[in-house]
Amino acid sequence: MPVEKAPGYALNASKVTYLEAVGRTMAGVAPWLALPDDNTAEGKMRKELRTALIKGIANAVDPSNPDYLNFRTESQPLVDAAFMAHGFLRAPKSLWDPLDEITKKRVIEEFKALRTRAAGFNNWLLFSGITETFLLSVGEEADPVRIQLAQKKIAEWYVGDGWYSDGPHFSMDYYNSFVIHPMLVDMLKALLDKKRIKAEEYDIAVKRMARYAEWQERMISAEGTYAPFGRSITYRTGAFQALAQIALMEKLPENISPAQVRCGLTAVMHNMYDKCNNFDNNAWLVLGFCGHQPEVADYYTTTGSLYMATLAFLPLGLPANNKFWADPYTDWTSKKAWSSKELKKDYKVEY
Repeated sequence: MPVEKAPGYALNASKVTYLEAVGRTMAGVAPWLALPDDNTAEGKMRKELRTALIKGIANAVDPSNPDYLNFRTESQPLVDAAFMAHGFLRAPKSLWDPLDEITKKRVIEEFKALRTRAAGFNNWLLFSGITETFLLSVGEEADPVRIQLAQKKIAEWYVGDGWYSDGPHFSMDYYNSFVIHPMLVDMLKALLDKKRIKAEEYDIAVKRMARYAEWQERMISAEGTYAPFGRSITYRTGAFQALAQIALMEKLPENISPAQVRCGLTAVMHNMYDKCNNFDNNAWLVLGFCGHQPEVADYYTTTGSLYMATLAFLPLGLPANNKFWADPYTDWTSKKAWSSKELKKDYKVEY
């Protein structure tokens, strides 16, 4: 992988960028890789890539392998180990269970080694929380303080109508989708499965994410674009992870059909990946939003960081006969609004 750094980049790229690429991509494609094998062209490709990922994970935690990834130093691995853990939670039977026992032991050791570093007092609390929750899910001893701190502080930072503050101060950006809603919901689901929380806590988090997803669907313009505001816009379509996950969970609000989400997200992806020159000559993502725009990259962004973009592809985990794919074309909300079609009014929701 080439390593392009943002202007003013402040981290040690060689020690963090590769885990970024692996963890983030794994979290994005996990639901798709979890689909059963079949003899279609897509099914054969999926099996090939799943097999490659399982082999890659074994290499990534083997200290004697040249593909060994760094979990032991720097703070950034807290983030990307969390995305790897998220991938395992999204597809345990496909990505965790097939690993050999030595690899499982090594992954667990690497995750526990993260405890030497503290998470930032913002969405980073979820990184420690979801990694520890994954350890709990596979029968390992987890740090309850890291889990509870993530639970309690994120709940305290809820500001209403589907939005969380990213720490004590609100930031108008896409971090509710990049991290907060998806990681919180999946962390709570794993805790619920282990009977560590009440169902009500999980249910309220899902309702809040569904409301935020409703916002996201309305953020897609009639042309299939969206506003490049806030931090980390180089993560591109990763901005729609929350909407993608609610669609995957089949928990969309009643007034939003799966087909309109498919059509809206598809329009965004065609604009982003067909019309913007977002890849180099070897098909690696480049720093930017629509094309090579390194000036909009943040001080923590390198090539590996960009693979947050895969998080919008979660609905690929729905089978081909699901109504998300099978229902006919439907306009999304903004397209309806700007073509004088019937439109549902929007009101705030209290959860």
